[in-house]
Amino acid sequence: MISSKANENSCILDNNRSKYQQFSEDRGSSIDSHENAFDDMKQLVTDENNENKSSLHYASFNFINSIIGSGVIGIPYALHEAGFGFGLLLLAFVAYVTDYSLILMVKAGHICGRFSYQGIMEAAFGKAGYIFLGILQFFYPFIAMVSYNVVVGDTVTKVIVRLTDIGPDNIFAKREIIVLIATILITVPLCLYRDIAKLAKISFFSLVCIAFILFSIMLRIGKLSEMVPDHPHSWRFFNSDIIPAIGIMAFAFMCHHNTFLIYSSMADASQKKWETITHASILTSLIVACVFGIAGYSTFKAYSQGDLLENYCWDDDLMNMSRLLFSIQILLTYPIECFVTREVVENSIIGKDPDVPISERVHYGLTISIILTTYLISMATDCLGVVLELNGVLAAVPLAYVLPAMCYLRLEEGSMLDRNKIPALGVAIFGFVVAVLGVIFLFMDLEKVNQCSHGHVMAYCTDRNSTIDQIASNSSKINRH
Repeated sequence: MISSKANENSCILDNNRSKYQQFSEDRGSSIDSHENAFDDMKQLVTDENNENKSSLHYASFNFINSIIGSGVIGIPYALHEAGFGFGLLLLAFVAYVTDYSLILMVKAGHICGRFSYQGIMEAAFGKAGYIFLGILQFFYPFIAMVSYNVVVGDTVTKVIVRLTDIGPDNIFAKREIIVLIATILITVPLCLYRDIAKLAKISFFSLVCIAFILFSIMLRIGKLSEMVPDHPHSWRFFNSDIIPAIGIMAFAFMCHHNTFLIYSSMADASQKKWETITHASILTSLIVACVFGIAGYSTFKAYSQGDLLENYCWDDDLMNMSRLLFSIQILLTYPIECFVTREVVENSIIGKDPDVPISERVHYGLTISIILTTYLISMATDCLGVVLELNGVLAAVPLAYVLPAMCYLRLEEGSMLDRNKIPALGVAIFGFVVAVLGVIFLFMDLEKVNQCSHGHVMAYCTDRNSTIDQIASNSSKINRH
């Protein structure tokens, strides 16, 4: 990590602020009035709460909560993609780069005097940068909503089959129907709200769900690892699918859209305090991700799925409870992502006046269109790993690595090859290479879409059930004799 240099630009800071404030004032279509419109956590915090400055510990908790989410469920699959040993090293490296990029964002904010992602992009690249950021901030939550539908289709289907003992041909055992019912009864009513501030309370519930799932995974390591058969690719130190693995890891660590909200919530915010919070939050999140990855991979090794919960047997009631909690968590998170996506369309495409509410007809039509589109796309695949990779390389990597580094390089004085800019240039190049290669490799290997195991009992579960049935049959014969 680079050391804090809080006063390194003290002489030019005021001049830069004046310059960039004048930049916005001179533009008739200044974006300052709604430059925070796309920060999803921003929409969930009331003005009264924004006035209360938080301590370092509380700010760290909020930051950790914004990082740890549904993405950790794909870490075991990422370790399989990159190889177990190299995957762990890669996970630590991605965390390191994420940490550095978060520090760069706030440094860029101090240089230009604009403390929002949209603000530093506009200051660095003008309206074109603002629009490009808006496009990425549309695709990130949009693809996330698709992944949520995929997870609900996977997990809730298994729970219903287990609870009701219905056959696989029953209409309520079809993922398309389950996701449709969940969409109509839960996500649509919640997404139609204009103000979803009450959903801010799900933050603590989300962490409880993740903790319970991790606890369940740890309990099942010994029992299931003995059932899972050997695989020639298990425990490989290195595998070739490095770029897709980075995409999944970047998705898991993605939190840059909340950076300035958390920074502005700190009491006596400074660059040095921000670096302390960032280091602590990323390190804690890395530990949680490593525990998830090691526990999941140790259990299923080369059989690890993009949705780890897909690996567990249908008759495992503990994991069914985990599936249910995980589904509830993402069903409550879905409206937040929908809110962000809708805000991007309203502000960047429709050109909504931030002081004038959009009409009910447009609000409902836009919301339903977004939900319907994500539903149809999610029905095209039941492979969560592919969706996570796609969101990682298309949106998370540029948002987390390329743009923060480019903003800093553009706003900081001096040559691009100055000594203090070299690390930022490295981050930008790293993110650009991963994004480009990730898209190329993903579309060259589209058959992965059909490699998931949704709807099928894993082979080791079938073998276990056969063994149990055989034991029961032998016991019955012995009793008869």
